[in-house]
Amino acid sequence: MTKGCEVTLDDVRRALGTVLDPELDEPITDLGFVRSAEVGEGAVVVHLRLPTSFCSPSFAYLMASDAKDALVALDGVERVVVELDDHHDSALINAGLAADAGYVGTFGHEAEESLEGLRAVFRRKAHTAASERSLVELLRADPSLREGDVGTVRLGDLPPGRTTDALRRRREALGLSLDDDALVLVDHEGRGYAPDAVPMALRRARATRVSIDGNAHFCRGLLRTRYDGSGADQTPRIDGAEPGDHHHLIPLTVKEPTR
Repeated sequence: MTKGCEVTLDDVRRALGTVLDPELDEPITDLGFVRSAEVGEGAVVVHLRLPTSFCSPSFAYLMASDAKDALVALDGVERVVVELDDHHDSALINAGLAADAGYVGTFGHEAEESLEGLRAVFRRKAHTAASERSLVELLRADPSLREGDVGTVRLGDLPPGRTTDALRRRREALGLSLDDDALVLVDHEGRGYAPDAVPMALRRARATRVSIDGNAHFCRGLLRTRYDGSGADQTPRIDGAEPGDHHHLIPLTVKEPTR
C-alpha cells in the first residue's frame, strides 16, 4: 500500500497479525482476541477481548499497545483507536492508550516492571520453545539421531518449513545469529551446551514449550466459553503444537469477579 491510499480491513488484519500475545506467543488474530475492526476516512477503530476479565494488566496493556503501534505504522492511517473490552482495568488501559501515556504513565506506581523487561522474558521463552519444536521435528524425521546429539545441530541442518521459519524469527528478536552454521540449542545469549548438559537443556526447553502450548490451548477454550461464536475467529496452530478444536474440552463456567 502506498502513502495516501485508503487503508482496508485486510490491511488492518495483516497488521494485527504481527502482534503476539506476550505469554502465549501467538498472533492475537489467531487467538480470536480481535473482537471487531472498523475503518473509514483514515481512521481505524479496533476492539480487543481476552479470555477472562482478570488477565494480567501488564500483558493486556502490552498486547493493546503493540496493536496500536502496528496500526499507526500503516500508510494512510491518520487516527487509531484501540480499546480493550471487558477487562477489570479496561478504563485505565483505554485511557492510557488514548493519551499515549505509555505503560508507566498509565499505571503509575503499579508499573513495577518496564515493558521492555517483560518483552525480554517472553521473547526468551518463545525462543526456547521454538528451539525445542525444531529439534523434536528433526528427531522424529531422523530416527538415527539421538537426543544427546542435538547439541551439535546447526540452523542449516533444519528442514525448511514453518517451524524453522518461526525459530529464525525468535532468534532475530533476541539478536541471535541466523547463520546456517549457528547452533540451534543455545541459551538467550547464544551460548551452546556441553555434551553432558544437552539432555537436561532439551528437557527444560520441552517443559517451557509444553507450558506455552498448554496455556494457549486453555485460553482458547476460555475465550470460546466467555464469548459465543468466538471460536470462528480462532485459527488452529500451524506448527502442530496446538490442535485447536481437535481436542474435546470439558465445559467450563467462568465467573467474572465483581469490582
